[in-house]
Amino acid sequence: MGAAIQEDVDVVAMGILSGTHDYLFPEVMKLLKEKGVEEILAVGGGIIPDEDIPALKAEGISEIFSPGTASGEIIAYIKDDVNN
Repeated sequence: MGAAIQEDVDVVAMGILSGTHDYLFPEVMKLLKEKGVEEILAVGGGIIPDEDIPALKAEGISEIFSPGTASGEIIAYIKDDVNN
């Protein structure tokens, strides 16, 4: 996470297939908050049960993309956020 902050990235995108999204995504958000970083867009994707998505969004993950989401949809979402 330090590299993302140091390089002043606009987006952190995470993909999880292992089922650890409920731990790793909130941990990333915790680290960002501890560093006082709130302007980085955080998105996630992978095999994430629908019932887990609201809790992840409550932690600060802006959007969760399920398998099969078109790349163009993800790109449009990120561009829209970064350009605003």
